[in-house]
Amino acid sequence: MGGGPSKKLKAKPTRRPGLKDPTSLASETPFTVSEVESLYELFRKISSSLVNDGLIHKEELQLALFKNSSKRNLFLDRIFDLFDVNGNGRIEFSEFVRSLAIFHPKTTDQVKASYAFRLYDLRQTGCIERVELKEMVLALFYESELNLSDDVVETIVNKTFAEADAKGDGKIDEEEWRDYVAKNPSLLKNMTLPYLMDISVAFPSFVLNSTDTSQ
Repeated sequence: MGGGPSKKLKAKPTRRPGLKDPTSLASETPFTVSEVESLYELFRKISSSLVNDGLIHKEELQLALFKNSSKRNLFLDRIFDLFDVNGNGRIEFSEFVRSLAIFHPKTTDQVKASYAFRLYDLRQTGCIERVELKEMVLALFYESELNLSDDVVETIVNKTFAEADAKGDGKIDEEEWRDYVAKNPSLLKNMTLPYLMDISVAFPSFVLNSTDTSQ
């Protein structure tokens, strides 16, 4: 029946569970499709370290970054909150990829500056207050195992506000922050992870190497 040549069915490309659309994520970020797929393997490893539910919990991210899942960490809290875009207390794969893209070497300084501003705006008021800056400086020094006196920390905070608070209202809004960063581009050097140009199995560290906000 039917002497014509039989049609060969094309096999559908296999897609790993949870990896819904690597092409779409690649089009929205600096990552290639193959890099998105590599990130998925990394995501899968992290998300199953404590609870195997296909989502990254804060303790799992902390374990991946700092090899410790229980110690309170303000810097980790802020990173997790920004990665957790939908605010459900867990990081989904798409959130993971889009957030890592901020730290990609090809991402513009303008985008990085905006993200850094949100990192320091602890109470999400749309401005960085003196107490917020001090809390973050202390947290970053703590992670770098630098034990500085209160006087030194106050000097850093005072110098930063003297230069950044152009309106003199005791807080730094995003426009002032962008201007300050433009004059001090070294502030963004830790917003770039060279690892992301050549993704490997090792999870890149977000611990800042330099915590001096006065430079």
